[in-house]
Amino acid sequence: MSQPQFLSRRLTLARIGAGITVAGRFLLPADPAQARPVGFLPPPWRSPGATGKPLVMLDPGHGGRDPGAIGVTGTYEKHVALEAALDLRQLLIGSGRYRVAMTRATDVFIPLEQRVERAQRAGANLFVSMHADALPHNHTVRGASVYTFASRASDPEAAAIAASENAADHSVNRHYRGLPPQVARILASLMQRETRTLSGDLAGHLVGALPQATPMLTNPERHAGFVVLQSARIPSVLVEMGFMSNLADETALRQPAHRFAVARAMAAAVGAYFAASAPRMAG
Repeated sequence: MSQPQFLSRRLTLARIGAGITVAGRFLLPADPAQARPVGFLPPPWRSPGATGKPLVMLDPGHGGRDPGAIGVTGTYEKHVALEAALDLRQLLIGSGRYRVAMTRATDVFIPLEQRVERAQRAGANLFVSMHADALPHNHTVRGASVYTFASRASDPEAAAIAASENAADHSVNRHYRGLPPQVARILASLMQRETRTLSGDLAGHLVGALPQATPMLTNPERHAGFVVLQSARIPSVLVEMGFMSNLADETALRQPAHRFAVARAMAAAVGAYFAASAPRMAG
């Protein structure tokens, strides 16, 4: 299928779905009140054509009452994820080529489904969730990996990581709520097929760029049933920047220079993705 045909089909599906209406910087545990305010909330929905710049939604994992994984020396995943996301935001905005929104820019808890909804309301062109998980019973595993959504995990380790990330709440994808079941299934299937193709493209660029900044897992391009990747309309990936359960990974992720290098590699991957998919920008 050509790129224009791909875009036309995706836009048609989006319009059908919309038209049917049948019925502070810190790494160790600290007082959340001391978090540096950034003063950034996701903007109201705007078409990418309004500015000519695509909107990238960054999603630092966990936050607030949910620390995420806790490292060998006590580092909280939520802090590492936020710091790296702020670095990536700075790089993307600094390039002058993108608008950037964040699901959270301070140490607050946001349910998983609300993260996806914020991206949808903002009209995001990409959704990038950032994490650093742990395997409590295996401290030797280290390295970054990139996940896209699939109902069946690519491997047992991927399934375990998805279960850990999804434990923050029990949200499910309700994007097609209110539609007749048969219509909902058809629309969801078609939209997800197109969106997962785009998600896979972004994952490929990330897997190609991240080794310049950090060690990678064997077979780093993986898939599993992450709640935050269930949007049928927005190409979405989840980046595990390393394992908090591994001392070498945790030590690296505590270092600003390492986090910035990871963010720089991710920014390069985002740039490569958009350069390769310019005809799909209006999707």
